[in-house]
Amino acid sequence: MNTSVIIVCAGNSTRMNGVNKILLPLGGSNVIGCSMLAFERCESVKEIVVVCRPQDEYEIRKTAEKAGITKLAAVAYGGGSRQESVINGLRKISKGTEIIAVHDGARPLVKPKHIELVIKNASVFGGSTLGVPVKDTIKVVSDELVVDTPHRPSLYITQTPQAFKRTLYFEAVDFALEHELDFTDDCQLVEAVGGKIYMTTGDYKNIKITTPEDIKIAEILWEA
Repeated sequence: MNTSVIIVCAGNSTRMNGVNKILLPLGGSNVIGCSMLAFERCESVKEIVVVCRPQDEYEIRKTAEKAGITKLAAVAYGGGSRQESVINGLRKISKGTEIIAVHDGARPLVKPKHIELVIKNASVFGGSTLGVPVKDTIKVVSDELVVDTPHRPSLYITQTPQAFKRTLYFEAVDFALEHELDFTDDCQLVEAVGGKIYMTTGDYKNIKITTPEDIKIAEILWEA
């Protein structure tokens, strides 16, 4: 399946106390390097587009060269929101792309076998995302009072990559732009136009590095 991957890493790392998390050392490379390597190793992936801050482009390209990344096709710059950043990446993908996959650059531990499975499921159902069942009981709270307890077996923690058929994803983007809607999740974007999303079960190691302690956890998981 001819898949273009958009890796989004254009955030300001505010919860990392200003430290640029995507360039933190990990696994003999760095966070973004490990993320790119996972997709480099996938047969279905034909190209990678990284969306980043302008000041990070040089280091990302240098990381890709050092890690032997051959599928990095383009670098785009981030926008004012995550959705805008992804759209900037969309403008760089090849015309022959059949599947578009969007991934958080701060999820460096994603496994190639799970990436391939998400892409396969997207080709069948139109859209698919990685995710894992929640382990804890979830409470809905309003004004500091519990108002509901959702049925735990039906709850999943959504991860990335999230993959979609090209035509469906572009339809969703056009709809969002036309109605001035902004989504923080690509599945939610596609759901807005009635798209079906298949939940592909991944694993709990596919964490997102968000706060300082996460990089320490990622180092332990990488070594394991």
